[in-house]
Amino acid sequence: MSNPGDFDAGISAAAAALRRGGLVGMPTETVYGLAADATSGGAVAAIYAAKARPRFNPLIIHASSVEAAERLAVLSPAALALAGAFWPGPLTLVLPKRSPTVIADLATAGLDTVAIRVPAHPVAGALLATLDRPIAAPSANRSGHVSPTTADHVAADLGGGVAVILDAGPTGIGLESTIVGMADDRPRLLRAGGLARSDIEAVIGEPLAAPGTTGGAPVAPGMLRSHYAPAARLRLDAGEVRPGEALIAFGSGLPAGATAAIRIVNLSEKGDLAEAAAGLFATLRDLDAVAEAIAVAPIPDTGLGEAINDRLRRAAAPRD
Repeated sequence: MSNPGDFDAGISAAAAALRRGGLVGMPTETVYGLAADATSGGAVAAIYAAKARPRFNPLIIHASSVEAAERLAVLSPAALALAGAFWPGPLTLVLPKRSPTVIADLATAGLDTVAIRVPAHPVAGALLATLDRPIAAPSANRSGHVSPTTADHVAADLGGGVAVILDAGPTGIGLESTIVGMADDRPRLLRAGGLARSDIEAVIGEPLAAPGTTGGAPVAPGMLRSHYAPAARLRLDAGEVRPGEALIAFGSGLPAGATAAIRIVNLSEKGDLAEAAAGLFATLRDLDAVAEAIAVAPIPDTGLGEAINDRLRRAAAPRD
């Protein structure tokens, strides 16, 4: 989509596919999404089928603007402050759902809340404007697998199940959106992501609360214990590399035994967490193709490091 003609034709083809109830690989600033018309129960069901995603796991609804989001959900003053500060951008808010609603019930897993964000990517924005409907779009990969940051990743995971894949190159942030619950008395961090906790807390003027208990069913995407997982086994905070392992490094130093690693990928030799986040999922996919075990060097748990380590812990968790 490097020239205006390609851009316009791609958006038109994608919007037509969505109107027919089809699925579209949609680039965003975070990861590629598997887009469907959020008002169509059949189209939303096709997302769950293509991903083999459990139906109790709700989807993120993408809106074209704050005003469009307000037609779908009730935004408190605190939610409006966050939307004003970070939309369009990598922030999802879980909000009380308006009733009646045009959103298909399956998209919210039957909950009385809806997860909404306004994406910053120009392709996603153009598709929303052309379709003139909200778009449901989880990450465009098999459920539980590594999220896609290129169009090739989408094709490799979902292939013929997607009517149109809009190729806009690698995503810029490389991690999914941060999800904040705004449905009760305190803003809650439900999923760390591409917007740092500290930035959100600076706007709301208080620490984000923990997710709390939900009785087992997730209230937002990305909350399952095992998620974002390659087939290879991950060993985190590795101080050494063991025989047969590939290595994900970070910063200027390498752990002991690194020279024997099957392959080494340094997420950021200069220790830049934004650079590391942008390359994390592509690195997991690349190393998964060459190794059965991956050692991961320690990564700071501050700023975007919180989200990076969240993804790594879930990728390393026992598979359910």
